[in-house]
Amino acid sequence: MENNEPMVALNGTQVSYIGHDCKEIPSFLGETYGQLARRLDLSFNELRSLAGLKMFTELEELVVDNNLLGNDLQLPRLRNLHTLTLNKNQLTDIEALLEHLADVTPSLHYLSLLGNEACPNQLVSPDKDEDDYQRYRYFVLYKLPQLKFLDTRKVSRKEVMEAQARGAFMKVVKPKSEAKSSEAGSDSQPLPYTPLPRGSRDAKNHKGVFAKCRYVYYGKHSEGNRFIRNDQL
Repeated sequence: MENNEPMVALNGTQVSYIGHDCKEIPSFLGETYGQLARRLDLSFNELRSLAGLKMFTELEELVVDNNLLGNDLQLPRLRNLHTLTLNKNQLTDIEALLEHLADVTPSLHYLSLLGNEACPNQLVSPDKDEDDYQRYRYFVLYKLPQLKFLDTRKVSRKEVMEAQARGAFMKVVKPKSEAKSSEAGSDSQPLPYTPLPRGSRDAKNHKGVFAKCRYVYYGKHSEGNRFIRNDQL
């Protein structure tokens, strides 16, 4: 794949391979620059896997913005990686991602997840508010307490203390899609009207519900219920 090498931008130990619509990291990148690269920018591709990073053993900064990375994302162990930006991908499972990063990136200090569904930011998710985003920050800092920057904001001492105290209860859980109600097909009859929430209609399968609350914050001993806003009840 020597013909692709001129498309690589090299500046000292900084390697950029941007905007080539590749679905995986080309093997020649690792073979040629794996031992050299300290910063790698793979933005604006169509990456669904980062398996090719195993050749980049000395990597300190990784930028993979604007790709197609999802919840099956797997990184090799990168002991020196301190900066990771995953903006504008397809990440939705924040807990699984953070647990994976805690395991394989022990030196991580800067993380950015803007533009993913896992990050409830108002700029890309109009139905979210600042409270949603702040709870997300507490949860991320609970899982990755060594972070110094999260997204575009420096981590404050107050946030670290709050994350230690309550971060475990700040996970945002989305209710299961109501699409399952239509699995029987378009010929199924609509449910009769009732002012009660759907989850309370079946006495044999009753579950607690919170009126029209879109997200439920929960935790051990149900402590998370303290964080439901009054205007959602």
